[in-house]
Amino acid sequence: MQVYRFEADALNALIATLRERGYKVIAPTPMDGAVVLGEITDAGQLPRGYCDEQEKGVYRLKKTDRDAFFDFNVGPRSPKRYLFPTNHVLWRSRQENGRLEIYSESDDEKPFAFLGIRPCEMKAVAVQDRVLSKGPFADRIYSNRRQKALFIPVDCTRAGKTCFCTSMGGGPEATEGYHLALTEVIDENRHFFLARPGEENSVNLLECMQAVPATAEEIKQGRDLIEKTAACMGREVNTAGVAEMLAEYRDHPHWEEIGKRCMNCTNCTMVCPTCFCFEVEDHNDLTGQNTERTRQWDSCFNLSFTYQHGGSVRHTNKARYRQWLTHKFSAWHDQFGESGCVGCGRCITWCPVGIDVTEEIQMFQEKTS
Repeated sequence: MQVYRFEADALNALIATLRERGYKVIAPTPMDGAVVLGEITDAGQLPRGYCDEQEKGVYRLKKTDRDAFFDFNVGPRSPKRYLFPTNHVLWRSRQENGRLEIYSESDDEKPFAFLGIRPCEMKAVAVQDRVLSKGPFADRIYSNRRQKALFIPVDCTRAGKTCFCTSMGGGPEATEGYHLALTEVIDENRHFFLARPGEENSVNLLECMQAVPATAEEIKQGRDLIEKTAACMGREVNTAGVAEMLAEYRDHPHWEEIGKRCMNCTNCTMVCPTCFCFEVEDHNDLTGQNTERTRQWDSCFNLSFTYQHGGSVRHTNKARYRQWLTHKFSAWHDQFGESGCVGCGRCITWCPVGIDVTEEIQMFQEKTS
């Protein structure tokens, strides 16, 4: 594979080219004390010189003396927010003069170009593909947005304290699904990016940045950064036998201990890049003539999620947390042939009481060994 190099200041040319081609550029940007994905129009909106600190229930964004554009891990938003929107109108209807007319809502959103997302997020997109577009019932909205999207991830060159992507095959190097994969390199004298073309039509993106073939030494610099990051993960999970273990020990007393701490706040599912639960609601206006059906994100931690006639199926904190964890690391294998976790660590960082999935799995492994 040919690897190219371009100067850091050429990112503006890349963003301009993407916008000229009709893409809405979605990239990390500092906002409200966090690095979040949002639409940008130039490289000045990237989190240059910012770094994040993450731990159980802790997220802090701070300024540093490094000039890096991508010296952070992941924030609370992922590409899921754009490919599988939080709230979407499915159809509208109007009843007038005894006649009912139903209008299917078209998805006319401009195509997205995701710039600067992380390898674990690329892995998450691949996981959601299997759920939402490659199964027997493909989701029309997701499939349409996914097909038009362009992905330019940036390899991780710094591991966060809640990251465990190497355990789940999610990073720190982008390996699949990308159009162009970047590695940011800063040394004493230079600041540049390495670029690996992926899918078709990606090589011509390099022309706007005046990219040239990288030297063996430059490639080695990028490779060394990725390998160092892989060796510095803040967490790890021994996945051997986890799916079978969780399926077998559904009644283990440790679930009760977790349930006493879990607040069922849904934070973990809202920030998770692979969770796909939703609900559908119908709304009428006061005249009763106009109706719309909307789809919106839901969570298996909500009491109403499993509501049936007579009550909810999972009515305790213990039962709802057990459902989430066993689905991610066990039942997902049965349904989709892989884990539902990519090791991004968001559920650890954004849990207000600091429940750590890696610690809980290790606890089960120790108690059942």
